[in-house]
Amino acid sequence: MTRTLAIGLDGATFTVLDQMVEELPGLGLAMPFMKKIFEQGSRSKLLSTPNPLTPPAWVSFMTGRTPGNHGVYDFIRMEEKGDDVFYTLYDARDVQTEMIWSIATRAGKKVVALNYPFTAPPRPNTGSLVPGFTHWKHLRRSTSPPELYERLKELPDFSPKNLAWDFEHEKQIMEALNQGDLADWIRYHIRRDENWFAVAKKLLTEDNPDLMAVLFDGTDKLQHQIYYYLDPNLIPEEPSEGYLTLRALSFEYFRKLDSWIEQLVELAGPDCQVFLNSDHGFTASFEVVRINAYLAEKGYLVLKAGDGNDDGRPTASWFANVDFTKTSAYCPTPSSNGIVIRVAVKPGDPGIAPEEYEAFRERLIADLEALVDPTTGERIITAVRKREDIYNGAALPEAPDLTLTLRDHGFVSIRDVYPVVEKRPEPLGTHHPDGVFLAFGPGIRSGFVGERHNIHDAPATLLYSLGLPIPDNFEGKVTVDFFNDDYLMVNPVRTGEAALAGQGKTDEASISEAEKAKLLEQLQMLGYVE
Repeated sequence: MTRTLAIGLDGATFTVLDQMVEELPGLGLAMPFMKKIFEQGSRSKLLSTPNPLTPPAWVSFMTGRTPGNHGVYDFIRMEEKGDDVFYTLYDARDVQTEMIWSIATRAGKKVVALNYPFTAPPRPNTGSLVPGFTHWKHLRRSTSPPELYERLKELPDFSPKNLAWDFEHEKQIMEALNQGDLADWIRYHIRRDENWFAVAKKLLTEDNPDLMAVLFDGTDKLQHQIYYYLDPNLIPEEPSEGYLTLRALSFEYFRKLDSWIEQLVELAGPDCQVFLNSDHGFTASFEVVRINAYLAEKGYLVLKAGDGNDDGRPTASWFANVDFTKTSAYCPTPSSNGIVIRVAVKPGDPGIAPEEYEAFRERLIADLEALVDPTTGERIITAVRKREDIYNGAALPEAPDLTLTLRDHGFVSIRDVYPVVEKRPEPLGTHHPDGVFLAFGPGIRSGFVGERHNIHDAPATLLYSLGLPIPDNFEGKVTVDFFNDDYLMVNPVRTGEAALAGQGKTDEASISEAEKAKLLEQLQMLGYVE
């Protein structure tokens, strides 16, 4: 009997979900089952990681630990070698702490986990796992146990391309962002998430796991491109027919998602506790902030002599023109929203002297805070946070020296072009720190809206739902306010032995350079990489 059902909704936000549970003119009620969850369950906002990004947030969800301990800060890990910077994609081998799939499996629970990122290559004791964020060519060898992949082939019209990212298809769709292409983009993600639903339905029915977890990531991918059509605050006063058509199609995705959620809950049975959460929320970004161009203006980042256009302006490149022998600070990726300060390891190395670090960082913070809107005087960067103020743990040295929050929560641009700040022609979807957390089923308070919880509280709550003790090195806490008094009295929260350390690097072969390039293209399309 399935005791706990966890449904991930990547990037879900109450800004969008709240309108999906209302009767709207011309659109109807898109998510009637979500409305039932709202009315008969518990919910709260869910605070993401300090940089509200998919990798650190979902890894925190899977480990109950914050990035300073689990060690994942971005999609890409930056490594400086001599005068150059190299990039490596994070994967499960970089996670320095144990995941809940392993914790529950070691405790004798049967686990199924589907489409969660950074779960490949698979670790020991993962239960039945089909990873997300992987190339379709690697889905077979990354599925655990190996025989599970053969079972997936029993599904009608099964293809690994229907589950893993179809890079060629997605790249083709996003070459142009007209409304016709966006309509195809929505339909594609309806089909793709429907395939994950089919896998979840099969394994939930056949395996009857104690913990069933599935992540639908179409919510995030869609909102990056169609948030303008979803946020009720962005509807034009006189919307065009094309706008209304695309908005209606956007609602169709959520209508389908609601039906998948309802079917999974029904299959799990009346005794199952259901939890739904996102890794972060979403909002609208209205401007481009070219942070490396600003750092170049201030002298922190230096371009190579002779590079640039004929009129002296730099070219739109990704570090090709940066002189790392003279650069003292730069932003490595848009998704990091972070600044790396280069500190010389030994005399003669590029970067600042170690004893200059504190004074240099304070001066850099002041310069970043001085970037203001010339019309209003409002700060463009509303928060500049030191790494030790927002992270702690053994992986602290791997964090960016400074993490930035823009006034519209957008990702920075790292292109060395000007102007530094420029208005977008149309609002673009971007991440917001506040995601969603919902609970439904026996023992859950009805119609309850709680205070905001943290992303690393979710795994502690799942383990509690399974009747397991919470590892004493978890940073997350059980969201006891979601449960009614009778349930808490019979099922007190227990603390147990510490979760294990991560497995570290394995002999699993890395993906090829061509496949890595495909992944980078996908991240570029979503705005995480330039």
